[in-house]
Amino acid sequence: MKPRDKEILNIAIPSIVSNITVPLLGMVDVAIMGHLGNAAYIGAIAVGSMIFNVTYWLFGFLRMGTSGMTSQAYGARNHEEVTKLLLRSQLIGLLIALAIILLQYPIAQGALFLMRPTAEISQMAQRYFEVCIWGAPAMLGLYGFMGWFIGMQNTRIPMFISIMQNVVNICVSLVLVLFAGMNIEGVAIGTLVAQWSGMLAAVVFFLAHYRPKLRLHFNMKGVITQSAMTSFFKVNRDIFLRTLFLVSVNFFFTSAGAAQGTMMLAVNTLLLQLHTIFSYFMDGFAYAGEAVGGKYYGAKNKFAFNDTIRRLFVWGGAMVLAFTLLYALGGRGFLALLTNDQQVIISALPYFGWTIALPLAGMAAFVWDGVFIGITATRGMLTSSAISALLFFATFYLLRPFLGNHALWLAFILYLASRGWIQTYLFKRIDGVRTLQQM
Repeated sequence: MKPRDKEILNIAIPSIVSNITVPLLGMVDVAIMGHLGNAAYIGAIAVGSMIFNVTYWLFGFLRMGTSGMTSQAYGARNHEEVTKLLLRSQLIGLLIALAIILLQYPIAQGALFLMRPTAEISQMAQRYFEVCIWGAPAMLGLYGFMGWFIGMQNTRIPMFISIMQNVVNICVSLVLVLFAGMNIEGVAIGTLVAQWSGMLAAVVFFLAHYRPKLRLHFNMKGVITQSAMTSFFKVNRDIFLRTLFLVSVNFFFTSAGAAQGTMMLAVNTLLLQLHTIFSYFMDGFAYAGEAVGGKYYGAKNKFAFNDTIRRLFVWGGAMVLAFTLLYALGGRGFLALLTNDQQVIISALPYFGWTIALPLAGMAAFVWDGVFIGITATRGMLTSSAISALLFFATFYLLRPFLGNHALWLAFILYLASRGWIQTYLFKRIDGVRTLQQM
């Protein structure tokens, strides 16, 4: 195996394992509540988890921005800046978390108003929210640490933390619900303990693995300067706005399915799980683009940087081939793994062809997102997401009268593909890339 492939896989494989464990946190909570004999508990967990998922997703720039800037500083061997980037991300994450805690009431009430659950579910979700909100500092702090570890070419630590969080969540939730007689609060406390355990583990790993660099370069001077903060927020502003476009498309996709009735909502949700599974794997290679691509970009190593991009697309192509064959050959049997409702499966079959096209349509966007984050060309990510979102809405509304639910899937395929097309076009026009290519 080529050295570059080893570098990519050393980042990608642990990241894929981490990604696969992420949904388990929510699934464990749902499974425990599902055995208490009241369906409202499941609904409350779903609503409460959704509030936090959307809130934290919006601040995902703390991970992505930190990853790109850290990988460049690491490649340039600027250890002082590497340390300051971690301190900067932790400080900003803490300030945002404190703001979320202070604004918890309007956040909860606004979210519940938009989702409109039943009174019973709303009350339970509120109780879940009031416990888990105190995990905000841990979650946003973890975002900064995860991005920093990835930028330092280390995804094994995030993998271990993710696995450990799931084990802690399962153990604490089971003890509190099954043995201490708690219900929704028990699950919420389990989640909260898992979040803070993850943050504590990140701090311990940082001190254990990077203490020598910390001793040599720890200096609060320069952590918060006008130029540093301007650069940090310029990168992260673009990522934040780009995330808003992604959230709008995903939220609309779900709501458009719901508007067509319960069956179509179930069909779209079921089929979209196939895209989610593919994204878990491609995100691993996107992280490799952030870490390895950013490292060589920061080191101004033109050959290694270009070779990294080529190899990322080779691995991306392999994932497209594997998942396309898996979905095409799996067919109805694959859907049966996700549900035993035969009516939903039968209703989903006319739309199954769209899911086969998802890997090919989405692969380039995942790879380019990683590369663009690694070189902190976040304006290109924002531009591609904005244009692609507009294309998504335009396609859907123009074709919905003629194609129905097929218009929604066609719009989503074009949205994924156009992000990759636009980023391919923009890549060669980025000033930093052009300068590197001319060296």
